[in-house]
Amino acid sequence: MIYLFWICFFLIIYSYFIFPMTVILFGKNKELNSNIYNKIDEIPSLSILIAAYNEQSIIKEKVMSIINSNFPTDKIEIIIGSDCSTDNTNEIIKKLVEEYLFIIAINFEKRTGKSGVVNRLVKRAKSDILIITDANIIFSKNTISSLIQHFKNPQIGLVDSNMVNIGIKKSGISFQEKTYISWEVKFKHAESKLWGMLMGPFGGCFAIRKSLFTPIPENFLVDDFYVCMNILQNGHKTINDLQAIVYEDVSNQISEEFRRKRRISMGNFINLFHFKKLLLKPFSKLGFVFLSHKVIRWFGPILLLLILWANYSLISDNIFYKISFIAQLILFIFPFIDLLLRQIGIHIIVLRFITHFYSMNLALFIGMIDYMIANKKGVWEPTKRKQDEI
Repeated sequence: MIYLFWICFFLIIYSYFIFPMTVILFGKNKELNSNIYNKIDEIPSLSILIAAYNEQSIIKEKVMSIINSNFPTDKIEIIIGSDCSTDNTNEIIKKLVEEYLFIIAINFEKRTGKSGVVNRLVKRAKSDILIITDANIIFSKNTISSLIQHFKNPQIGLVDSNMVNIGIKKSGISFQEKTYISWEVKFKHAESKLWGMLMGPFGGCFAIRKSLFTPIPENFLVDDFYVCMNILQNGHKTINDLQAIVYEDVSNQISEEFRRKRRISMGNFINLFHFKKLLLKPFSKLGFVFLSHKVIRWFGPILLLLILWANYSLISDNIFYKISFIAQLILFIFPFIDLLLRQIGIHIIVLRFITHFYSMNLALFIGMIDYMIANKKGVWEPTKRKQDEI
């Protein structure tokens, strides 16, 4: 039990702290990519693909953020796929199509799921460079140019954006989610510089070569990771550019973020099964990064339970294991204390981080169970944004 306790404890610390901090340290002084487009007339045309479902509140703002960027619209086509939206999304898109000749609309008559929409839009796209983006992601002035400039380098197959969260409120979980995402972006940028091996893009906005796109199977919920891993397996680089800033109104409700994380978790295990052969090569560069950055974290809930179980078996051995067991129980209780304090308007940041950690690991665990019972649906519901305080 002693070995089980310390091995599981080490794996948790390794995946969340040791590995990321080591990558950031060694990638700090590396160059991202010097082979870039410098002149606007050299930059190729591109197709921007938007998958949308019931996005009436944001779809026009999204399209206008593209049009108002510093990238010339004569080099752009925008293709919007509405996945059988039931609100006014289609009417808004229709007006945009009438006003701008470079916008194309494809309306799906029945729910297809994001992967199905993206597959259809990729087939329709004319350009070899694609930006795949969600309807709720708002572009900055430099988003497109920062993404596209790297494709002068033939080794680069995918370029990820830098997501900046807005709508942060102390009352919910948005600050903790923003902190986690900001850390992940920094980590993935370091992976990009160190190995040219971004381990999964931010799915809301990334650019790829159409020639490297692999059609997404119907049941793949985390489609961006699937696309990225196939590009890496083909020997091309995937990178993150911090200058390609995009904005997302992060959810503030724990319940909404829990639902999203649960769905992502199920998608993670679908991907794990598909790319399982990489685990047979843990000392290859791709296998090592896949295991260290992703797979160990995906099994985090199991590791936490094993630590608790092993610790309970070791209580009688010495005072250290008694203290560590009590400490774990207290940590498990903290989210409930946080919940009670929130009801009376008291928000303690440290408690909220603990709540975020355990609630997201619970979502991972339930998502794992969802995968095992084969609850694999490819349709998606957009996460609620601009939340009222809770």
